[in-house]
Amino acid sequence: MFLKILLIFVPLSIGLDMANVNPLVVFAVSCLAIVPLADLLAKSTEQLADFLGPTLGGLLNATLGNAPELIICGLALSKGLQSVVKAAIAGSILMNLLLLLGVAMIAGGIRRERQKFNRAAAGMSAALLTLAAIGLMVPTLFHITSSKENELSLEISFLLFLMYLLSLLFTLVTHRQLFARPEEADEHREAPTTGKGKVIAQLCVTAVVLAVVSEIMTDTLDPAIKAMGLNELFAGVVVLASLGNVAQLISAVRFARNDNMDLVMGTTVGAATQAALAVAPILVFAGRLLDQPMDLLFAPFEVLALALAVMVTGQLTHDGESTWMEGAMLVAVYLIFALGFYFSD
Repeated sequence: MFLKILLIFVPLSIGLDMANVNPLVVFAVSCLAIVPLADLLAKSTEQLADFLGPTLGGLLNATLGNAPELIICGLALSKGLQSVVKAAIAGSILMNLLLLLGVAMIAGGIRRERQKFNRAAAGMSAALLTLAAIGLMVPTLFHITSSKENELSLEISFLLFLMYLLSLLFTLVTHRQLFARPEEADEHREAPTTGKGKVIAQLCVTAVVLAVVSEIMTDTLDPAIKAMGLNELFAGVVVLASLGNVAQLISAVRFARNDNMDLVMGTTVGAATQAALAVAPILVFAGRLLDQPMDLLFAPFEVLALALAVMVTGQLTHDGESTWMEGAMLVAVYLIFALGFYFSD
């Protein structure tokens, strides 16, 4: 209900932009408008996935799971904000691995001794995230001794995206029995209340409106950052990354309260894996098409934060169990990183 109320900010953001109101005001309103649109897009994707069956449905969810981030980051990239886009990618990974997963563990574990989830899926995600972390770290390390990181970024992006496709084949086709959700995990999923045609139409309309509002937000992003006195690193890692992940946070908390930790892991760790293996490479490819050179050369602190986040998350999830205290530790790690990004130059 709360997210539906926020839809009022969609026409308001468009009207304020047409009236040439202060960019900071337009930015704030458009950010609020993006939240319910991202939630609607996620729900439409889930409803359409229910019509397609487990294999195709899983593929659709995996493919469109980060659609809001792709739209927002793609538009920011088209305006030459590469550093903000790279920070948003890093921020999305950190937010999903630490903040979203941590809050969900707290919400679900506060009244339970422990919650359990699929160890095979958690192990697979941890391995893929380790691979992704290596792929995102190498261009920065290589930059110390060479100036060819753009070419290296493109080649690594191809490899990361290939591994993403292979992971989909592994989890959705050849070894899907290892990752199958228990029947009780689907008890709280809402059945589609509309036909497939209406769901597709809603998905398309929502995506278009989200693109329009995201365009307005990215137009005012740079002046808003300067007006708030924020550095680009913090703006991307915390502010921009938050916009595409608020809906996932709400879903993760709902799943955790219903003791569906497999869905929580898919919503958070799965989204982080998608961001690293799919979103980042796609944006590198898009940068070439848009003539806006995009690479995987992250700031040293971003690289360190990503590596530590992957390590901490893997350490806390390897046993297939979670408690509220582990969630609190993940949130604390995220807040420590956020403070570091805020005070970084």
